[in-house]
Amino acid sequence: MNRNSTLKLTIVGFGIALNIVGAFIALNLKLPIYLDSIGTIMVSFILGPIYGVVTGLLGSIVSGITFDIYSLYFAPVQIFTGLIGGIMYKKGFMNKFKMPLGVLVVSIFSSFIGAVIAAYLFGGITSSGSTYIVQLLSGFGVNKVVSVFIVQFITDYADKFVAVSLATTVLVGIPGGLKQRLVRS
Repeated sequence: MNRNSTLKLTIVGFGIALNIVGAFIALNLKLPIYLDSIGTIMVSFILGPIYGVVTGLLGSIVSGITFDIYSLYFAPVQIFTGLIGGIMYKKGFMNKFKMPLGVLVVSIFSSFIGAVIAAYLFGGITSSGSTYIVQLLSGFGVNKVVSVFIVQFITDYADKFVAVSLATTVLVGIPGGLKQRLVRS
């Protein structure tokens, strides 16, 4: 295995760990955002969409096996987050003034998939802190499926905005020589 392969594997492993730790924190604090895609987005920015997909998928599997079974069911959300996030980054939509639009595009795909999974597989009740908001809206007479879609979009946008902000901050700190080495390989 060459040095670049080892470096890429290390970056993917770090991204998986970030996803797991973020998901664990959000789950235990019952936060209305998920924090499970920080590593996925970071890796998709650094190494590209395919590596982001792998990072998100493996993070979901490990989280699902160890502490949150729901993570397994939401693996498709991670797949689309890594894929669309990496594409939007490569097209320049995750920098400065375009970032809110780039995050919106990622959120549209991820929230739609997440809402379908949450509404139809679980009736809107998952391990996430956003479940409380779904219940609140349902208590006010909003249809449960509509409640899930509304909450999923709002929480996904906030979650992805936090993840993209953190990932772009990390990218600024990566030495130029290392960035060039990763891009060339």
